[in-house]
Amino acid sequence: MHDVTEAVTRPRGRVSSELVGAGIAAALVLAAFIIPRIASEHWRSKLYAGAAPLFGDWLTHVGWGSIPAIAVAILVIRFGPALAERLPWRRLLTLSWLTAVTWAFALAMIDGWQRGFAGRLTTTHEYLHEVPGVRDIPAMLRGFSGRILDFQPDSWTTHVSGHPPGALLLFVLLDRIGLGGGGWAGLACLLIGSSAIVAVAVTLRAFGAEDRARKSLPFLTIAPAAIWIAVSADAVFAGVAAWAIALLAIAVGRPRHRWIAVASGVLFGLGIYLSYGLVIMAVPAVAILIAGRTARPLLPALLGALLVAAAFTMAGFWWLDGYHLVVERYYQGIATERPYAYWVWANLAATVCAVGLATAAGLPRALSHPREPGDPTALLVAAGLCAILVADLSGLSKAETERIWLPFDIWLMAATAFLPRSTVRVWLFVQALGTLVLAHTILTNW
Repeated sequence: MHDVTEAVTRPRGRVSSELVGAGIAAALVLAAFIIPRIASEHWRSKLYAGAAPLFGDWLTHVGWGSIPAIAVAILVIRFGPALAERLPWRRLLTLSWLTAVTWAFALAMIDGWQRGFAGRLTTTHEYLHEVPGVRDIPAMLRGFSGRILDFQPDSWTTHVSGHPPGALLLFVLLDRIGLGGGGWAGLACLLIGSSAIVAVAVTLRAFGAEDRARKSLPFLTIAPAAIWIAVSADAVFAGVAAWAIALLAIAVGRPRHRWIAVASGVLFGLGIYLSYGLVIMAVPAVAILIAGRTARPLLPALLGALLVAAAFTMAGFWWLDGYHLVVERYYQGIATERPYAYWVWANLAATVCAVGLATAAGLPRALSHPREPGDPTALLVAAGLCAILVADLSGLSKAETERIWLPFDIWLMAATAFLPRSTVRVWLFVQALGTLVLAHTILTNW
């Protein structure tokens, strides 16, 4: 229905809005890449990102995943839009998720099994480095805040100290059930992170916007964000947060099933104990309630979140103490040297690299689109953008936002649902090409 309406109401030349959006985004990315190359060595050294605005190093390379990644891209470009239109809903979601998993794994394998997949989460800055030392989980939770600040003999490694204990606890529990090591950790990130695209589709369909969900799924499936899905715990954060939103959307339409809202709240609660930054997911959550024109799910969702908070608090970890100590730890490190004047806009360039030019192309139409009854897509896109801007202006995300903002990016990518049907394959090609270029020319750190 939306496509028919657009076809009838679209004035001649309206397609230029896609070109304007993509053009501005491309110019932003080029500027963010070029300025560090022409700046002084002293200034460039303060960025602490060899391929700024992305965290990695320039290295043209190919690997075992190159051919599979190209094959997946070709198949999605050729068959994705048609399959998204006609496949039964559950079969479409399953196929999209499996394709996204394959795409992300293939991209990781461009760097190889150890460097690109299994070894990423085992470095000295990562969670798995601390797992062997956690012999007593209750003691770890009680003493977690005391080890956040740097320059102590027992300070947590960078990523553990920068997050609440839920993130470390996840990998400790995996190890406890016999799934220890980088391979299993990477698989968990891959499967949970890739499921976020299904959560987006489920959210849109819950509001009667199934056609929007179907249009966006091919783009979500081969999103550039997949470069960081299989190799970063932020993928888990994105998956948990996305399903929290999806369950909240379902709860809006089923007010008698309060357990769904409680389950959504539990996931929101888990989210903020995985990453402090996920409190900003309150923005998309509010957008869901506005779109549903109801606050009924709010109280049961709050109950679910409070249950999680109570469990961690009784175990000995107070969230606010952890947050304030993390801010202090943040400025004990390279964040004090990274120039805000560059990263405040270069962060957005890194985000473009994660969401792709197709998302930028659909953004003008999404933001100018009147919200139709039963179609919250434009509102969710705007909420995702607002969440990104809040995170950016805070100054607590200078660099590495291509992975840190994955939980927000996934909603921004719903803007691809507003691309004209006649240009879908062109933008899918642009999306895939940009991803493959990044994966083959930059050796990312995460």
